Amino acid sequence: ASVVRSNKTLQRLRKCCVLYKDNFMMYSLAAASKAAVLCTFLAMPNIVLSQGVGRTIQFVNESGKRIEVHWIHPDTGEMVLQSSPFIFNGATFELNSYVGHTFQLRELPGKRSGVCGDAGEDMACRTDMVTVSENDEQVVLIKKGVVAIHEDDKTRARDTTEELMAYCRESAKNKLQGSNLTGEATTKVLDEMAECVEESVAKKLAEANEEVVFQAKIRKEIAAKWENYTCADLEVESSEPKEKSVWVNRKEYRRYTVGKFLDRDEAKIHVIENFITAEECEAMESAAEPRLHRASVADESGGSKFSAARKAMQAGIKVRWELEDKGNPIAVLSRRVYDYTNYATGYGLEEFGQEDLMSIQYFGRNYESGEEPDRYTPHCDGDCNGLKHKDGGRVATMVMYCKIPDEGGATQFRNSGIHIKPKFGMATFFSYMGSDGIMDTGFTEHSGCPVTKGDKKIVTQWMRYGVDKDNHWTSWNTMGVKHSEAYND
Repeated sequence: ASVVRSNKTLQRLRKCCVLYKDNFMMYSLAAASKAAVLCTFLAMPNIVLSQGVGRTIQFVNESGKRIEVHWIHPDTGEMVLQSSPFIFNGATFELNSYVGHTFQLRELPGKRSGVCGDAGEDMACRTDMVTVSENDEQVVLIKKGVVAIHEDDKTRARDTTEELMAYCRESAKNKLQGSNLTGEATTKVLDEMAECVEESVAKKLAEANEEVVFQAKIRKEIAAKWENYTCADLEVESSEPKEKSVWVNRKEYRRYTVGKFLDRDEAKIHVIENFITAEECEAMESAAEPRLHRASVADESGGSKFSAARKAMQAGIKVRWELEDKGNPIAVLSRRVYDYTNYATGYGLEEFGQEDLMSIQYFGRNYESGEEPDRYTPHCDGDCNGLKHKDGGRVATMVMYCKIPDEGGATQFRNSGIHIKPKFGMATFFSYMGSDGIMDTGFTEHSGCPVTKGDKKIVTQWMRYGVDKDNHWTSWNTMGVKHSEAYND
């Protein structure tokens, strides 16, 4: 089943089965057995191609009748029963589907009467159709007469707005009816209507915000426990991406496979396969070797300090941009980082004034000798407070894996429930500023699991927005305050 990736593939395989049936004597016994199994599978009517963006949809039967749910094959129009075998009146049926999939809701004849329809009406079995949208929290209410009402998070928000407007409009209408209002009085009524709308919307927004805060608190409490579990269990597999795509790097004439784990406007987490080459890793490691020093973290005064929260060695490597045209591996790598970042975010970042590429190394021998393991506890690379971006602050990170440890070293995004086990050459990219300049609220908070055996060597590029030739990244302290403005008072 994993071979069947498209409807065209499915059709080609079925044609092969027709040829097989006509010429089965030409095959060896082993080949014939395998072909028979595959063709039996392909002959099944309910093969559903798993592709596209997944969505859960619930069907609530309020029709007073038994209802079947059939998926409609997009190419053949074939009906494939999904309910098992039907939805009782008053019952709910949940289905994992994909955006764009269409379903037919079909009335069944009454168990006692043996006919469809309501008394005194046409006895034909009624149907309705519904198509899965891109929105979340989708619910289909199947009403009397087999009428489908398709709701989701956006339609419910719109309905709530219309209800508020109707209430305020009716209130204003009652005040205007049967009265001989002056222009001043009419203006007052309209102002009262606007105030009514404002207060009603503000109340609903406050209720929604309270729920968001509550849910975020729960999510973060669970995330801390989840992180400890997944870091400790070495058998835990990497999370699966929500979507896969291809990035075409036209400067290098190369295609890269990209797994998108999170793709919000203000918070993206992508994994790019085979992003950094062995030559580039070797060039970074050679340049870093004489410069390695203990890694530090930002402190509360705008400087930096050593901390048990971050145990590793690091070295900053300046990019020789003047050697880019000559194929310098470090310059070529750095250009690729900025090209992908701008492709994924639209930030339009340039290399001028940016931080150096950083070689960061974690050693398992420290843990094996009885020390605390090398690791980096949960943190955000830039601000993750949901506030406006500070000029010159970090907005994106690229982590590239050059050496993979024997045990540990996974990258965790605990608030997003994403666990990434590194592979040589791949890169984890994440950005944390939205198109409106508002920062992430913690979805890109991440950590490096303890390295307990072997070494982990990565190359990291932290990228900033608002730096240039005249405003180098060192113009700001670690709190995001420009040195020239720190003591203006």
